[in-house]
Amino acid sequence: MGMMGTGPTAIVTGGATSIGAEIVRSFAAAGYRVAIADIARAEGEALAGSIGPQACFLATDLAVDDDIARCVSKTVATFGKISVIIHAACSYVDGGVAASRSDWRRSLDVNLVGAALLVREARPHLLTPGASIVFIGSISAKIGQPGRWLYPAGKAALLQLARSMALDFAPSGIRVNSLSPGKTWSAPLQRKHENNRPRADAIEGEFHALGRLGDAIEIARAALFLCSDGASFITGTDLAVDGGYSAMGPERMQVQNPRAS
Repeated sequence: MGMMGTGPTAIVTGGATSIGAEIVRSFAAAGYRVAIADIARAEGEALAGSIGPQACFLATDLAVDDDIARCVSKTVATFGKISVIIHAACSYVDGGVAASRSDWRRSLDVNLVGAALLVREARPHLLTPGASIVFIGSISAKIGQPGRWLYPAGKAALLQLARSMALDFAPSGIRVNSLSPGKTWSAPLQRKHENNRPRADAIEGEFHALGRLGDAIEIARAALFLCSDGASFITGTDLAVDGGYSAMGPERMQVQNPRAS
């Protein structure tokens, strides 16, 4: 396969749908050639087709080593050096205390281990200096959530992986950060609220200082920022894109007046 177009190259895991798809569209609009790494073939191929020759779909299961190797080799063969890796792929399997070992393995394989092994495979092909890696974390990584063990644990570990990876890659001029969205209008919440955005904002907005859910484009813009020259001195950090979720405590937005004695 030959080179398609010019410009920096990004691999976006989980890029076929939801927040990942918005990241793909935003990076493509910013001039990136984008490899969409996902298991959702129909959606991924349709998205790549809508963007044109600067995007390609690569069927990739992050729990399968051969898929990871094929994703990297085809990206390099098509576009050359890799400038950016965005890990947005996610397994929502959970079940808390009832989760089986296979549930744990599947969740961590996609949410954590797959990200680490993709970066390991891509490391010889990363632009040095100048490459940027962004892991999409979650507010769930920072708080306890009843009934959820697997997803929050994996996201918390992903944030720690970004910090450690940032130190190891800094001498090569490669920056590594994470990005933690708040509740965002995307596939899981669309299903939960039967695609009723006003209802979702009314219910979920209570947990965000800005009083609403986030939009996928807001997550994509933050990822673009972390990969831009504007973030050239930012590495090993987590950017909260959560509308003030993590700033609020149990009092939320209620003004606490002193009690009369």
